[in-house]
Amino acid sequence: MAEPLDPDMFLGCPPVAAPIRVGDKWTAKIIRCLESAPRRFTELQATLRGITPKVLTESLRSMERDGLLTRTAYDEIPPRVDYRLTELGRSLIEPMNAGCEWSRRHLAELMRARDSWYESTSGIPGRSGVESI
Repeated sequence: MAEPLDPDMFLGCPPVAAPIRVGDKWTAKIIRCLESAPRRFTELQATLRGITPKVLTESLRSMERDGLLTRTAYDEIPPRVDYRLTELGRSLIEPMNAGCEWSRRHLAELMRARDSWYESTSGIPGRSGVESI
């Protein structure tokens, strides 16, 4: 029999949202885009197909607020702004690589488990699909 869970196991954790935002739809992709060099807004938007300017702006501001990237505005005409990963932002690359490796090894297994779960709960075969990941 397993040891009972300690009711105070999360006592030291602050009662706020998790500080790491890599689980959202865009942050990890933005980190990948900035991994090799600073990029401009339009470069990021062109690569991140489907992101709206509003969502990209919000994502970049959140990442800047959290210290994951810096925003540098140059006094030029036309105006130029570059986004660059900070050391804190770069520190997420290794865990992200581990997550990607886990996905490469186990994605098919995960998808089979989802398909099985959907079949057993809804009677509809194979509902999982890659888009639900």
